Amino acid sequence: MIAPTIESEVRSYCRNWPVVFDHGRGSRLFARDGRSYLDFFAGAGALNYGHNHPVLKRALLDYLEQDGVTHSLDMLTAAKQDFLTEFASRVLGPRRLDYRVQFPGPTGANSVEAALKLARKVTGRHTVVAFTRAFHGMSLGALAVTGNAAVRAGAGVPLGHTWRIPYDGFADGRVSGLTLLDTMLADSSSGMDLPAAVIVETVQGEGGVNPARATWLADLAELCARHEILLIVDDIQMGCGRTGPFFSFEHAGITPDIVCLSKSISGYGLPMSLTLFRTELDVWQPGEHNGTFRGNNPAFVTATAALKEFWTDSRLEKQTAERDILFEEHLTELAGRYPAQLAASRGRGLVWGLAFREPRTAGRVAREAFSRGLLVETAGPVDEVVKLMPSLTSTDEELSEGLGILGEAVAAAVGC
Repeated sequence: MIAPTIESEVRSYCRNWPVVFDHGRGSRLFARDGRSYLDFFAGAGALNYGHNHPVLKRALLDYLEQDGVTHSLDMLTAAKQDFLTEFASRVLGPRRLDYRVQFPGPTGANSVEAALKLARKVTGRHTVVAFTRAFHGMSLGALAVTGNAAVRAGAGVPLGHTWRIPYDGFADGRVSGLTLLDTMLADSSSGMDLPAAVIVETVQGEGGVNPARATWLADLAELCARHEILLIVDDIQMGCGRTGPFFSFEHAGITPDIVCLSKSISGYGLPMSLTLFRTELDVWQPGEHNGTFRGNNPAFVTATAALKEFWTDSRLEKQTAERDILFEEHLTELAGRYPAQLAASRGRGLVWGLAFREPRTAGRVAREAFSRGLLVETAGPVDEVVKLMPSLTSTDEELSEGLGILGEAVAAAVGC
């Protein structure tokens, strides 16, 4: 049992995993009692390269041992300059992305807030289009474009200036959100003002691991361009290689106007976020949008090391694509084994979900997995989806081990 705590009742993950974790290495977390847990949670996507990757750790330790600047707001530092140089040469340049880079603060919600604020400033419009089951963060602007009723309820104030439309596949594909949006924008009597932006996740993570089709994303981008609406892609959880390419929208062949990055951009789980936008959208006045912790230099150091280690070639992307096939085959077979309980398996790259017909089953599967040494979380409107996000650097043996434990957990949870 964990000792009594003065921590707020708002805590959540520790309720599902009631152990005290002591250290982490690679794809595993270790509790104080010595037990090892295979991590298919990866810091909610903040640890794409695993725990304490040795190359990133060495870069961080060297920087700290040399008394490198830790905190700098937006002052010029060697660590920030090194990161910007590497990011431009290894990410933006090869993809021909003419983006400015803003450091809006330490979290993904900071990035979303900056994106929404910039879109409204550029266009002079107020409304933003968001999607069913979307999740974009817990601050007020991000909550306004988030779909989940439970988290929206915590705002305590009305959340407005948002038009909500169906995401790809919503209501089993019976309702086309893009057709609805396009029709309403074309009809001057629809009551829909021209929005400043559309914000979208290419794969909805917290919404239940819902991947949008490449054709749907391309149609959305075309619609936005035709109506002169800015397209914002929230790549906070699905970027940095989670779906294969560095950006999750690459497979759709689109170029968003604004991109939000956080979570694994530091490579080491350190707080860091970016808001990227087309150069002509850079209408900020100096200091107009700021924050005390937008200059986390240790995060710049590990982010630079991660770019050099993993994004000098296409090996990691190709490896993730191969593992996408492995997960699809395994989870499809697992879903076929329990058709009465499992509604679907879905995902892309190394983010996958198992959707259960009875929502409480997903929670039972997660608990059974934990008891066997595997960390997985649940997602979806009623936590009906078991969500799998192993680190991209997991070995084949670790992935097979985790999928094996998952199969045992499902069998135990459904009583088979």
